[in-house]
Amino acid sequence: MRRFGRVVVGTVAVLVLGLVVHGVKHDGGTGRPGAAAPTAGAAAPGSPSASPSSDPYDPAHFAAPVKTRAGQAGIDPQLLMAILYNESYKPHDPAAERAWQALKPDAAFGIANMHRAAFDDTKAGRDFADRRWEELPDDPDLAIEAAAWFLHDLAAQLPAHPAAGLPRNDLLAIGYNAGAGNMLAIARGTAPGPAARSYLDQLHGNWEKAARALAG
Repeated sequence: MRRFGRVVVGTVAVLVLGLVVHGVKHDGGTGRPGAAAPTAGAAAPGSPSASPSSDPYDPAHFAAPVKTRAGQAGIDPQLLMAILYNESYKPHDPAAERAWQALKPDAAFGIANMHRAAFDDTKAGRDFADRRWEELPDDPDLAIEAAAWFLHDLAAQLPAHPAAGLPRNDLLAIGYNAGAGNMLAIARGTAPGPAARSYLDQLHGNWEKAARALAG
């Protein structure tokens, strides 16, 4: 990139720091272990609702589109919100995302951390088919819509009676993080590895917070 000035360099530094602290999980679908950091301003356990923090990309700010898009795609809004919390480990400022993508071309975009191939596969035949992956950092609603339909497409691939003793939402979360192939292998009885377990631990840790965000 040209004009890689102080602001962009500083943004990259912040982004890299965030990745070091929280661990790169969804980028590349590796799901590396790493505990999710609590979101600033989140409600304490037992609170009636999760108050959004001052961070404009706090998932709690997007409760309305999460409910709308999950309803359109026929998936659980709490699952979608919990995944957004799982994916909040890195800054989602558009300038930060683009600066990082300039250094790492296969990085994910948007508040749901979606990769280009996943977005392009998901948008086919849908009302956002004319949208581009590069728009995700600037349009949280588009990112949420794409994530909801990606989960819908994963759900369509699951067997009616998975052999694994995992809830359907857990399998979908694994599919979101690690791809349909890994999801189906686990659904057929393969034991989840450390990466899948780590992602599920974070999902379960964010589950009640997601419910409070949706209730708020």
